Amino acid sequence: MFGTFAKTDTQLDALERLKTWTREQFGLASDAPVFASEVTCALPGCPPLETVVGFWTDGEKRHHFKIFKPVDEVMQEDLPPRWLRDALVAPEGAECCC
Repeated sequence: MFGTFAKTDTQLDALERLKTWTREQFGLASDAPVFASEVTCALPGCPPLETVVGFWTDGEKRHHFKIFKPVDEVMQEDLPPRWLRDALVAPEGAECCC
């Protein structure tokens, strides 16, 4: 069963800051849908906590990327460069664990 996880004020602030940086970095409108979440990973070689970001452009194109650190440690310079935006598009029908 899935449930919500309690987030600290620090984590909530970091998530909002990351959403703002994502909009700025990729030239998105202020109302463009952006999500950010901190997730756990138990796979060998995977950091215990990582941050996943997704956003949509052109109405339907979903983009996503991971930052291999907890959300409250993410810095603006950790985001991919703007010119990489098209490479972040998730292909139609692609499954994503993020």
